[in-house]
Amino acid sequence: MNWLKQNPLMLTGAAIVALVSFIAIFAPWLAPYDPNHIVIRDMLLPPSPAHWCGTDTLGRDVFSRLLYGARISLLVGFVAVGIALVIGTILGAIAGYNSGLWDNVIMRWTDMVLCFPTFFLILAVIAFLEPSIWNIMIIIGLTSWMGVSRLVRAEFLSLREREFVLAARSIGTPPLRLIWSYLLPNALGPLIVSAVLGIAGAVLIESGLSFLGLGVQPPTASWGNMLTEGKDNIQIAWWLSVYPGLAILITVLGYNLLGEGLRDIFDPRLER
Repeated sequence: MNWLKQNPLMLTGAAIVALVSFIAIFAPWLAPYDPNHIVIRDMLLPPSPAHWCGTDTLGRDVFSRLLYGARISLLVGFVAVGIALVIGTILGAIAGYNSGLWDNVIMRWTDMVLCFPTFFLILAVIAFLEPSIWNIMIIIGLTSWMGVSRLVRAEFLSLREREFVLAARSIGTPPLRLIWSYLLPNALGPLIVSAVLGIAGAVLIESGLSFLGLGVQPPTASWGNMLTEGKDNIQIAWWLSVYPGLAILITVLGYNLLGEGLRDIFDPRLER
């Protein structure tokens, strides 16, 4: 476990991820108030012992909304990354295992999709759909599989020439079993790293879309739409912008630190 002690940044990232996950899971029990409860007489109260992060323009407790916003951000991150992993792994496995026509078709399609900026591609798709959390998760997943596909293809191209794969092929192992039992398990390390970093990216995208009014819609608490309210009242209520912004910053930082640490662990060239 010396490598773990030598990577304090990864431990920091893991602690942040664990804390945010705990908050997201137990938000209904941790939140002191109903996140959607409106109390007009308490509108725009600054941080105090009664309201740790102040209140918003409708008198709702900002701290409670932050806790519930963590659920939305992580839900979007996990579902979107899950969709991207499934699509990218299937296409990357087909391209990496079968050289020739299938490889060329899949990779040229991947390159073509990569030419479009992901965020603007998502904006273009959302313009034709009703903004909702489910649409956001699906769209982010459907526009984020390209990196996974290229990663899996590269891993398969390397692994398919290894001795254990050649031995399995020589005894007549079917292609699907060869992929599932021999190639894919040995490609899991980079996939896990990609998934962890992908969650951070999905959280940022969801926050950006909600900030623009195209993501999670009020009154559902989301860090992005909380920032929108903060922008409109930045001169009189600084807490409406600072706390959601810090939540996004800390969460994304935690997943990035954890992802970079896992990358070091799974890198076979790393001396431990």
